[in-house]
Amino acid sequence: MTLKALLLKSLRTRESWVIFFVLGIIMMNYPFISIFNKPLSVLGFPLLYLYLQLGWLISIFVIYLFTKANHSANKGNDSHKGEQG
Repeated sequence: MTLKALLLKSLRTRESWVIFFVLGIIMMNYPFISIFNKPLSVLGFPLLYLYLQLGWLISIFVIYLFTKANHSANKGNDSHKGEQG
């Protein structure tokens, strides 16, 4: 089994969904927001703004991976049904 197949298989589990959801909630709450709410700018952008934007992009990428894993699982199930029937 390839690394890609293993990754997609592990992303299909309900525990993975729950872990990423809880991690997202934690990353967008008090301790982390206060860490990045400093009067510092990177390339002219406030640090908190960059943190929130990067978090948003990473969450979109994680959702993309979950949907890709779910789609490949459904595609695999459809091919097995065709072989049986």
